[in-house]
Amino acid sequence: MRPVHIMDTTLRDAHQSLWATRMQVADMLPILPKMDSVGYWSLEVWGGATFDAALRFLDENPWERLRVIKKYCPRTPLQMLLRGQNLVGYRHYSDEIVTRFVHASKRNGIDIFRIFDALNDIRNVEVSAAAVKECGGHFEGAISYTVSPVHTLDSYIEYAMQLKELGADTIAIKDMAGMLTPYRTEKMVRALKDEVGLPVHVHCHYIGGMAPMNYLKAVEAGAEIIDTAVVAVAFGSSQPAVEMIVAALKESPYDTSLDLDLLFEIAEYWEDVRKRKKLKRGVTSLMHMEVFSHQVPGGMLSNLISQLELQKAGDRLDDVLKEIPKVRAEVGFPPLVTPLSQIVGTQAVINVLTGKRWAVVPQEMKDYVRGYYGKAPGPMDPEIVAKVLGKDKPLAPDVRPGSLVTTTYDEVAAEIGDLAHSEEDVLMYALFPNEARTYLTMHQEGAEKAVFMMGEEINTLREEDSVDVNQIRELIKIVEMSDVNEVVVEEGGAKVVVRRGAGVAPAEMTAVTPAPTPSAASDAAAPATDVAVHDDSERPATWKNIIAPMVGTFYRAPSPGADAFVNVGDSVEEGQPLCILEAMKLMNEITAEESGVIREIAVGNADAVEYGTVLFYYEPLG
Repeated sequence: MRPVHIMDTTLRDAHQSLWATRMQVADMLPILPKMDSVGYWSLEVWGGATFDAALRFLDENPWERLRVIKKYCPRTPLQMLLRGQNLVGYRHYSDEIVTRFVHASKRNGIDIFRIFDALNDIRNVEVSAAAVKECGGHFEGAISYTVSPVHTLDSYIEYAMQLKELGADTIAIKDMAGMLTPYRTEKMVRALKDEVGLPVHVHCHYIGGMAPMNYLKAVEAGAEIIDTAVVAVAFGSSQPAVEMIVAALKESPYDTSLDLDLLFEIAEYWEDVRKRKKLKRGVTSLMHMEVFSHQVPGGMLSNLISQLELQKAGDRLDDVLKEIPKVRAEVGFPPLVTPLSQIVGTQAVINVLTGKRWAVVPQEMKDYVRGYYGKAPGPMDPEIVAKVLGKDKPLAPDVRPGSLVTTTYDEVAAEIGDLAHSEEDVLMYALFPNEARTYLTMHQEGAEKAVFMMGEEINTLREEDSVDVNQIRELIKIVEMSDVNEVVVEEGGAKVVVRRGAGVAPAEMTAVTPAPTPSAASDAAAPATDVAVHDDSERPATWKNIIAPMVGTFYRAPSPGADAFVNVGDSVEEGQPLCILEAMKLMNEITAEESGVIREIAVGNADAVEYGTVLFYYEPLG
């Protein structure tokens, strides 16, 4: 008998893939002890998009979230997904920040670190891998699997050997787009077992429907660990259902020995959560099945749909899915995994919506083409490189991209100042400055309003607030009996924060209403109309305008504290950056289409803008 081990993705990848990473701590708490008793190899609970989504959309501290889960799951190893030098962000961070973050993650509850690089560039894994080994964590080196003319079995085996040399304890095949097929899986697992010799962990998304067959061939070929999710958040863009896989392997040499009755009990809980919050179930559609053509991962597909709906361009999805393979080929066939999935996907969206291919290029795409994200797997189109880089030169091949980031921990700590009360707070700010500053400011002592102390005041919640008072009482008990400092629950349009009081005071409940609806939880406000309306009649006829090519947030400077790109009266040249439009988690430079003089800046710094909003008025030269 060689039983296969199961990693459960319910608390991270599964809800990231299906529910836009909107699962809250309050959703998890009641069921965590039972999940801890299943006997999983690990629970994937952190990393990926859960860190910034907690700050952006859930008003939750991601570090506190991790500590809560560890408190209630003491027996099962906790696992996270780490993007190498990108950590849980979308760009490289300095070696010091990477090392400190890994050590802090281990200290707060992470046991197993699945580390991947979007380009399978080993240089981007070195520092985080070394930090994991230093702090006594389990280093799982992940291969970002994709299909292209430059991705071969030999290239994957070579990369796995490099991961082994860095001290990998296990090797993961990360099939984020659902591109694996059963016989490719078998061939790849056998090669890894024969030539690399480390335990093999297979991670497949169900998006194209192949995952269960892949898992069967994987375990037959020698894979020790596979990834599944509870049925309420399985299938579609997520992983196969654990209940199905456990049942399928019973009475085989690979029997997991997991208790199906317990799994179904846990499944019923999550199904109730799904129904109560009106969240979708994972399904495989024709569009999902076409992954073997467009190669778009499930999570990326969900984000694209959300992005296009935000831009009032949901009907352009087919055009974007046709554009993505073109962009990917032009920039060297990067695997479509974070952050490259966002970079390639956003470029495709911009190309389609503007109708001008490569006319607007996000800063992140420019950095990728320069080589700042690592070495592209294949050659890039020289014309696209010339158009994107202009006079800039690509990074020398012998320079490790992460070495160019020199921000120190002390510099970050000085920036955030007294708002940070721990190393974790500083690291949170280092990764997501705007979101962390907002969160830390809102959660300063005295910043909350409408505090209800435990006792009779809880009854002042009105029936029309649509909050389950009994549930709140239970949450207060949990806060008081544990090390948890704060729990947030949203119910029926109201948000309630249950937090530990100062000193020896009992738990407090902060009522904040109304809560944002899921459709409104976005990086920028949705436009009220398809195109913003503007009136140029009162301005000179010689003035022209520059409009926002997408919904986003307008920034006059490239970064906080930096000088503005342009001011009123400045002369600008064609192609000169004018501002940053942050959209889809990327920083998009808006440039001048011709030479001219800036006559008016029409929006304020950090303002949310709609598609078509006028950003600048300028007067052409000549």
